[in-house]
This record gives sequence, structure tokens and C-alpha cells, in this order.
Amino acid sequence: MFVFENTESWAREADDRDELREFRKEFLFPKHNGRDVIYLTGNSLGLQPRSAREALNIELEDWEKFGVEGHFEARHPWFSYHEMFKAPLAEITGAKEGEVTAMNGLTANLHFLMVSFFRPEGRRYKILCEAKAFPSDQYALESQVRFHGYDPEDAIIEVHPRKGEHLIREEDIYSILEEQAGDIALVLFGGVNYYTGQLFDMKTLAEKAHASGALVGYDLAHAAGNVSLKLHDWDVDFAAWCSYKYLNSGPGSVAGIFVHERHAFEPDLPRFAGWWGNDASSRFLMKKGFLPAKGADGWQLSNAPVFSMAVHKASLDIFQKAGMKRISEKRDKLTAYLEYVIRDVSSSSDNLDIEIITPSDPLKRGAQLSLLTHGSGRELFDRLSSHGIAADWREPNVIRIAPVPLYNSFSDAFQFGIHLKESALT
Repeated sequence: MFVFENTESWAREADDRDELREFRKEFLFPKHNGRDVIYLTGNSLGLQPRSAREALNIELEDWEKFGVEGHFEARHPWFSYHEMFKAPLAEITGAKEGEVTAMNGLTANLHFLMVSFFRPEGRRYKILCEAKAFPSDQYALESQVRFHGYDPEDAIIEVHPRKGEHLIREEDIYSILEEQAGDIALVLFGGVNYYTGQLFDMKTLAEKAHASGALVGYDLAHAAGNVSLKLHDWDVDFAAWCSYKYLNSGPGSVAGIFVHERHAFEPDLPRFAGWWGNDASSRFLMKKGFLPAKGADGWQLSNAPVFSMAVHKASLDIFQKAGMKRISEKRDKLTAYLEYVIRDVSSSSDNLDIEIITPSDPLKRGAQLSLLTHGSGRELFDRLSSHGIAADWREPNVIRIAPVPLYNSFSDAFQFGIHLKESALT
């Protein structure tokens, strides 16, 4: 347990002891009235690394200098560009290097992976997911089951919170898996729910899913770079994530996938193929007949989007310096402190009615806190914005904030409390 004080001196002392404090200088902050904003929306779009501009310039210069020969002559040859991400992505996701690759966008990757891993047959044709999944996931699942000729109302099973609760009880997920063991083909959950910030027990869920005869995949948009992952050891079948949230790689930047090695080396596994997923040794022979590359690379389609990957590399270089262990340790302490500050301010104010619906247990959340605002929630959010607080509003009445360990400080958390109180009193 941490012992906190909602005081400026305590926050400053905590910042002085912070092993990651120097990493804050490696990011660029938007300004509000000439000062850095208090940026608490890295769960929506991470800050720009200072090194991003130079990383892009390197590729622009090599394009200018080499033209098409940059595929092999550039400082980071474009032909093998994606290979640079294997070690850092493997560390972030708890995978083997052959199980991960950077490619496409998140929802596109989910679709391509479901081509391989959603194979309905007979009575086993249903997908189990969490209620209030991110809308893009909902659309992907609906279109996938329709593509196979099923009705989403029948083929998609959503696990809801119990009446009067905000979080999904994991025992309810397991009960459904047991009750409908012969019907469920795929379990596809968000590792961290985007709305509540609830972190699911991905290891146990994978075990329960496999015991029921289903495959399991995860959308890690709010988990990658945020929480500790061990996808290989947890025996997850597949996963996908974006890179523009906690991975700080820029709007719409290249996404990534994980495919467990027991699947990743099966050349006959159904998939939609493209030439960059073909074995590299024969890729430029231009012959008919797809021969998938080994591992997750075999799911690639098009050649590397080098400019977005350049920024991705700039951010992943920072992750490798910081290390997920230290990031996770600071995340737990910083998020707990911000929660403490919010509760302290709310309890002492007659004008604030805030309910934190994110779990208080550090094992059940990442960096995000979701504040359910009873009353004039949107007005409170707008007031916070006018104070230079960058947060995130989600309908109908939740303010999401995420103290990101790489660039947020304990002083940010303390200052948020001050502005929260002032916004309530305005």
C-alpha cells in the first residue's frame, strides 16, 4: 500500500524519486495559455516523441537520396523495416519475436486474423465478447458473422455487468463458457475495456476458453504499452493492437499483431494473403502460389508504411530504454495517487458528485481512470478543458483520464485535483 498526501510538497518529492522522470523531457506537450497542458489523454492519443521529427527526416532524406533503391540502401532498409520492431514488441506483449509483427491498422488486423481464427462449423459458430466493447470491434464482429451467414443477434453473445454495476464479473464470463461450451467458436475481448478501464484476467480467460473448445483473441488497443502482457505464456491464440495510444506513434500509425507460434508456423491455415506476407526469399520472384513467411509475418499483406513506422520506432526506442517493469511500477503508484487525489477533492466538495468506475485493485486496471459524473458531467469536462486539462469525454457521462508513466508526473495528478475543485466551484 502507498501512503499519499494531497499536497504539492508530497507530489514534488515523489517526482524527485521517480526513476522515469527524465523521460518526460522526451515528449512534446501541447500548450494552453503558453504553458504545457496537463495531458491525461494518452489512452486516446499519446504525445509526440521529440525524436519523431528526426526519425521522419531520416526516411525523407533517404527517399530523396536513393529513390527506389532505398528498399535496400537506406539507413534502415525498407525491405526489412518491419523486422526492427520484433524485439521491442515482443518485450511489450510478452511474446516470442516470431509471434509479432507491425502492420496495417487495428480493425483491419482483427478482420484478417478472424479469417484464420473464426471458423464457424455446425453448432459452434458463436462469438463471446464484452458488452460495450469499442464500437469498431462491435462492427467487425457483426460484419464477420454476417459474412458467414449468421444473425449477429444470435451469433454474438455479449457479457454485461450485472444490474446496478459498471464492471463485468469475470465469473459471469466463465459461466457462459461452461453453459454454451459447444456453441462458442471464438472469444474476443478487449484486454482493457475502453470505457471503464477494467483489465480482464487474460490468462484465466484463455484457459477457460480453450477448455470450452473455443479459440481466444484480444484487442489490446488499451493494453499494449499500458499493462504487463505475457501473450505467449498465457497461450493466447491471437491479438491485435494500435500504436497511437500508449505507444505514442502518431495518429493512425501502424498497428501490430500477435499469433501464437503453434499457429504461426502452419502454412495451410486459412488467411487472406498479400505479397509482403510471402516468404521473403521468394517475394521478388513474382511467381504464383503464396508461400507464407514463418510466424506472424505470414499475415502481412502490403509493404511497410515506412513513414508511420519511423515514428513507431522512435517511440519503441523510448520503451526499450525505460523497460516495461519500471513503467508498470510507476503506473500503479501514479494511478493510485491520482485516484486518491480525486477522492480527496470529491469528498470535500459539495459541488462534485464523481464515481470512479474503474477498479481500485491495481491488478484489475492499467493507467486509466473513468470518472462517472453524476449531474452536469459535460459542463465539468468543458471547465476542466478551459483550465488546460487534456482529458477525454465519452458519452453518456464519463470523463476518462490516464496518467501515462512515461510523461506524466505526480505533480500533474496534484494539479488535476486543484483544477477539478476549481471547475466544480466556477
